[in-house]
Amino acid sequence: MDLCTTAAVVLGSAGAVAVAPAVLAAAGFTSAGIVAGSVASAMMSTAAVANGGGVAATGMVAALQSAGAAGLSGGATAVVGAVGGAVGYMASAAVCVLDCC
Repeated sequence: MDLCTTAAVVLGSAGAVAVAPAVLAAAGFTSAGIVAGSVASAMMSTAAVANGGGVAATGMVAALQSAGAAGLSGGATAVVGAVGGAVGYMASAAVCVLDCC
């Protein structure tokens, strides 16, 4: 892996971890709870209808709300960082193809 690709992976990973809290908040998953009229509230409504009126404690909505309220856990940070690194790698590969490496 060349220096440019390595930098793209590192920056993608760190960038994803850094912006994850802002993305969660923008979607409506906040420390004060799910924001009315947000993407989070639509997801919660859909989950409640699918589960007969309740939201599963082990579901995606609950996990995202937990991360929005308390921050990313160690495992979630690792997953978000890995996905960001993969996106950085793919972006670097795309630039290389466009530049005819």
